[in-house]
Amino acid sequence: MSKESNILVCDDDETLCYLLKEQLLEEGFAVQTVYGGKDAIEAVKSKNYDVLLLDLKMKEVSGEDVLKFVSGHSPSLQVIILTAESDIDNALKLTKMGAFYYISKPYNFDTLILTINRAIENKNLLVKTTILDKQINKNIQSDMIGTSKEILKVIMLANKSAKSESNVLIEGETGTGKELLAEYVHKNSPRSEKPFVVINCASLPDQLIESELFGHERGAFTDAKTSKQGLVEIADGGTLFLDEIGEMSITLQPKLLRFLENGEYRRIGSVSNLSSDVRVIGATNKKLLEEIENNNFRRDLLFRLNVITLTLPPLRERKEDILLLANHFLEIKSPIRSPKRLSPSTEDLLTNYDFPGNVRELDHIIERAIIFSSDDIIKPEDLNLPTTKKMIQSSNMSNEFTEILPMEEIEKIHLVKALDFFDWDRAKTSYKLGISIKTLYSKIKKYSLTQQ
Repeated sequence: MSKESNILVCDDDETLCYLLKEQLLEEGFAVQTVYGGKDAIEAVKSKNYDVLLLDLKMKEVSGEDVLKFVSGHSPSLQVIILTAESDIDNALKLTKMGAFYYISKPYNFDTLILTINRAIENKNLLVKTTILDKQINKNIQSDMIGTSKEILKVIMLANKSAKSESNVLIEGETGTGKELLAEYVHKNSPRSEKPFVVINCASLPDQLIESELFGHERGAFTDAKTSKQGLVEIADGGTLFLDEIGEMSITLQPKLLRFLENGEYRRIGSVSNLSSDVRVIGATNKKLLEEIENNNFRRDLLFRLNVITLTLPPLRERKEDILLLANHFLEIKSPIRSPKRLSPSTEDLLTNYDFPGNVRELDHIIERAIIFSSDDIIKPEDLNLPTTKKMIQSSNMSNEFTEILPMEEIEKIHLVKALDFFDWDRAKTSYKLGISIKTLYSKIKKYSLTQQ
């Protein structure tokens, strides 16, 4: 849902606070007033605000002290200084310390509203920049591609899900496009103008995941030299996507469950509760009911997550979409001046390949083929598929398999080729395959793979 902007007014003049609150309420803002710097700090600790209108001169805790706290605790909160004419020089100094702007008393209300709106725009820009920084090197498309009945059914359910506020669980094999589907739900929801924030639960150890999710206070642990906002705070009003939720440790799951139940959380090292209004979408390639039986996942957390469940089919079950997707990747990855296309025999080979790595594998295969192809036509040998044992006959013969390989054998062959291609660099290999390093190591151990 679209969330109204929250304004905190701090001034020791109670009459001014009352009048300002009434004016701001008429403009459609949510407003809270406090009458001292100490109360302002406590308010910021307990709730997420967009803008703080801050008096400069107050008893006990000054406006400057409040600004210093805000800069360390909630850096995205925009502070507008309310100051008398005689304190302009000091107000200018505070803008250099991080305040968004200053307004002289007695203020012009139209000017104040204009400044508040600019401050809100600035906060939204900061949030988007933070999200982009965390998602750098990601290439997420906002549209689902496919015409098969399997994917059209998922898209129909996703559109219905998008209109609700319920949490969503997306199931599917690695590489099927779970993050893409999550973003599709977000983009078609009433929250679409708010942040879409992603965290991969398999990529970080427990403490770092908790810190990323809920933030931490300065000194909470050895490297916590400053306070940090968590992703649930950054995503306020928007959508939080928890990728590989099945990898989250059993010790962290109760804290996530508490947040899902009432929207409240605590930064690491804090004793104060904060709240955030986010919609949570989880994704997993695991069978969570089996994980529950193995005591690796909480049953009550699953029930909180899977109010709506969307299941993405593997690419081998939607073969009608293979060439559509392949040509899409060709279009966006080919050089503009010399676009490439697939030969008929290449199309046959792709159509009959089972894609154990699903859409992500197809994406990487096309990207690699563009690099290795010697002209504008991509030939079968440019794909570098695991065809040591022929899986199909040539395109001018029958399309029957000469040998049907078990899926595990196909996966093993593909893993060896991927590892060899990157000289057994596990980090690069896992990134290109779209799996965690932990999963790659387990597969290397499973198939007893060694570098030759």
